[in-house]
Amino acid sequence: SSSQGLRMGMILFIVSEVMFFFAFFWAFFTSSISPVFNIGGVWPPTHIVAISPWGLPFVNTILLLSSGASVTWAHHAIVAGFKKEAMLGLNITLLFAIAFTAMQGFEYSSAPFSMSDGVYGSVFYMATGFHGFHVIIGTIFLAICTVRLYFDHFSRQHHFGFEAAAWYWHFV
Repeated sequence: SSSQGLRMGMILFIVSEVMFFFAFFWAFFTSSISPVFNIGGVWPPTHIVAISPWGLPFVNTILLLSSGASVTWAHHAIVAGFKKEAMLGLNITLLFAIAFTAMQGFEYSSAPFSMSDGVYGSVFYMATGFHGFHVIIGTIFLAICTVRLYFDHFSRQHHFGFEAAAWYWHFV
């Protein structure tokens, strides 16, 4: 059926995205586990002041994990036929997503290194930049689902558009 085709298409799309990000993780692990002599043989390179993972990155991680819970709550509410709760769950998810994007922008503007600071800067900005881009795409996807939910485009039985957005959001 067309529903199965859409599901398989979304799954394959997400798998292709996983492969895309796998390449960046590969570059990071290759550079960090076995740093070469031209960056001083240490990771991060000696001239780089790394961002503490316990500041904004930790807060952003909590935001994204919490948004995964709120989008799941919205999904369960749709399945149960509770539109008001689903709207609340989606709006909370969107709030978390916007907060994440704003904090990532602040993190970029205050980072003590740039993309031109060798392999560390380029891998950091490419991986986190593409991740941020995917968060923005997911935010748009969920905002459209919020509008569709408001106009009763989803029912307890037919809500694959929302499910696809939720799958994508969990990937993000």
